[in-house]
Amino acid sequence: MAAGSGHVGDLGRGVTLLWRGQKWALRHPRDWLFGMVPALISFAGYVVALVALVIWSDDLVAWATPFADHWAAAWRDLFRDLTVAVVVGGGLLLAVVSFTAVTLLVGQPFYEALAGRVDESQGGAPAPLERPLWQELWIGLRDSVRLLVRVAAFAVVLFVAGFLPGIGQTVVPVVGFCVSGFFLTQELASVSMQRRGVGLREQLRLMRGRLALVLGFGVPLVLAFLVPFVAVLLMPGAVAGATLLTRELLPPTAPVVPGAPGRA
Repeated sequence: MAAGSGHVGDLGRGVTLLWRGQKWALRHPRDWLFGMVPALISFAGYVVALVALVIWSDDLVAWATPFADHWAAAWRDLFRDLTVAVVVGGGLLLAVVSFTAVTLLVGQPFYEALAGRVDESQGGAPAPLERPLWQELWIGLRDSVRLLVRVAAFAVVLFVAGFLPGIGQTVVPVVGFCVSGFFLTQELASVSMQRRGVGLREQLRLMRGRLALVLGFGVPLVLAFLVPFVAVLLMPGAVAGATLLTRELLPPTAPVVPGAPGRA
């Protein structure tokens, strides 16, 4: 009973940290605007790419399916229309899934500074590691690719499980949101974790140890990020909240978890 209460308490704590991060951003409007710059750049790039995909998807599908040229017109058009829908839908899904990782990569210096200011405002801020910008970008890119592989593995399993009667329509969507929430939180918290020299493997271990806390933070954020421009508005507060979550996992008074810079 006590363990269950603890899990429920951690869920609520995660939601609270998400809310506190958004409040912090609203109370620091300069930091909020500062943190929106990379999100706006990424958002504009994704809009251009998706518009181009929609405009040229017919030509792309026709080029990729020459074998259908000699089919009956009705079947050819039906097949290619369905393929266009899959291509556009896949592009949109990829945009939603990758938006945070790309934004964090583009905005590494912005969010590093933002996480530092959140730490300083709470007291007990760690001394930032002395690493050149190129190394920070390389670590971010490398860890994003490693996470993408993990997410893809989960996606394949969930896709297959989606065909199971009953489970595929009930359990799988819930698990999918939980998986997305976990990895979204990890991506956001990686900024403040890297400031403490905590590598990817140790980050994942810490978050699995407080899974309810991570899901309480990440799942509501995933739902909010499904609305495209909302992700831009919430991104600075999400980074601020993830920094508070890092402080929950690694309290300033406790020894910093050992890990060489960028260790995975």
